[in-house]
Amino acid sequence: MSDDKGKMVHMKMLILNHAQVEQLLPMPECISAMEQAFTALAGGGAHQPLRTIFKPPEVKGVLAMMPTFSASPSPLFGLKAICVFPGNAAVGKDAHQGGVMLFDGETGELLAVINASAITAIRTAAVSALATRLLAREDAGNLAIIGAGVQARSHLGAMNCVRLLRRVRIAARSFANAKNFANEMQPHCAVLIEPVASAEAAVRGADIVVTATTSRDPVLQREWISPSAHINAIGTFSPKAREIDTDTIAAATLFVDRRESALNEAGDYLIAAQEGAIGPEHIRADLGEVLTGIHPGRTSPEEITMFKSLGLAIEDLAAAAHVYKKAQETNAGTWVEF
Repeated sequence: MSDDKGKMVHMKMLILNHAQVEQLLPMPECISAMEQAFTALAGGGAHQPLRTIFKPPEVKGVLAMMPTFSASPSPLFGLKAICVFPGNAAVGKDAHQGGVMLFDGETGELLAVINASAITAIRTAAVSALATRLLAREDAGNLAIIGAGVQARSHLGAMNCVRLLRRVRIAARSFANAKNFANEMQPHCAVLIEPVASAEAAVRGADIVVTATTSRDPVLQREWISPSAHINAIGTFSPKAREIDTDTIAAATLFVDRRESALNEAGDYLIAAQEGAIGPEHIRADLGEVLTGIHPGRTSPEEITMFKSLGLAIEDLAAAAHVYKKAQETNAGTWVEF
């Protein structure tokens, strides 16, 4: 950018850390931002290719690169570069590590670098909350969470934003992890959080289920699932890993964040399809199509609905744009010459 005398004018770049993102992105605001993002995606106002995942053979994690563009309300590019290291939980770190970069869509200037761990935790749960608001029964309030990590924590708050919870059960890799989760999160939850010893004990009788694990093999079985339940499957993003068994996928009305992503990346769908249980027509709709009324969501009180979340670059861009605007208004974060 240059001024009228031809001198180069440099914009300041914003840096936001984990705590600043959490402060600037409360869950209700993020749910609203995700609704706008999915509506824009359904209407052709946003564009994104499939993510690129790079895994050197000797490394215990992956690097994923997720670019996107949104035309409205102002043109912006976004790029999330994130490492996913499932073993991080054992050393007290989030499995997701990286940054979201925000670029001016007219000049290409780098506007911000924002902590991706915080963005990912909040926006993923916000999208699940949006799906739950659209797809779960109005009277759903018995919540089961499988997993006790970062996503499990953010999903508890997110589900509380869209349904009046009556009961919460948590199951994890170990009962000790489930108990720790309950102890840590109880002050933030109005109803009792009950740690249980197995996924089955958590899921039986639940009408909202969240699977937020790093498991590569199913953590749910069809016979545990109540008629009328809504399931948010959010833990896996690889064609070779799944949290949901084939019978449950086949029995559920399936919704996704984006068809192209699900058909290329969702092991929960792809493995069931390889087994011959389902085909592409089994995907009822993506979230944007439900939001815009192109497809109905739940059509029967008794049906099992499932939202398979992979996480989209447009979600990161929408969250980053929201916190960038709020940081400008409040002078939050660190602004540097770049």
